[in-house]
Amino acid sequence: MERWKGRVALVTGASVGIGAAIARALVQQGMRVVGCARNVDKIEKLAAECQSAGYSGTLIPYKCDLSNEDEILSMFSAIKTQHKGVDVCINNAGVAHNEPLLTGQTAGWRNMIDVNVMALSICTREAYKSMKERNVDDGHIININSMGGHRVVPSADEHFYCATKYAVTALSEGLRQELREANSHIRVTCISPGIVETEFAFRHLNSDPEKAAAVYASIKCLKPEDIASAVTYVLSAPPHVQIGDVQMRPVEQVS
Repeated sequence: MERWKGRVALVTGASVGIGAAIARALVQQGMRVVGCARNVDKIEKLAAECQSAGYSGTLIPYKCDLSNEDEILSMFSAIKTQHKGVDVCINNAGVAHNEPLLTGQTAGWRNMIDVNVMALSICTREAYKSMKERNVDDGHIININSMGGHRVVPSADEHFYCATKYAVTALSEGLRQELREANSHIRVTCISPGIVETEFAFRHLNSDPEKAAAVYASIKCLKPEDIASAVTYVLSAPPHVQIGDVQMRPVEQVS
């Protein structure tokens, strides 16, 4: 990770869970991390914790609604003005709603598309533009996907969510091909976790707290720090090595 010290990483959805763990890990490694979310109170608290811990990097909170393209573009403009640009883009933000295919609400489907697919694509495009403008040829784009992007779980609650994550799988491979065709050495990696113990089930998929808690209590789940470790592993690979896809899940997870 030595070559990344002092360089700029954008982490979307950095206020809680996986995003917060990734932001902390990169700050610990000496990077300047722009952490964005709709609510930055928790990112500001995390930034203070990182500073108190004496980490060599810096966490910069940024308020951004990723379902709004204008806000994304404004964020990238601010990063360019204040920090020159993005060297690493980690598309972590994601939402899930309990909206089955037969009975789901259009608004829930659209929000999943806007955040899980469109925002990821817009951030990727703008990050690439930032790298190209500055002749950065060793940048890295990391998409936090899901095992739901590789198989459809037998639960109507998650079918549309899985569809958006299948899109992330396709977008990641398409991006790799386009970068290669452009003779770029910018790398792209897709990290697909299984069940991770975060607030995700409580906030997105289950309105019943007991049912959500039972999901995490049923097996020994992954922790957000496990995914953060995967991110630092991927970034630590030699520049000529492209780790395209990391699938990781709890040993006890069925599928």
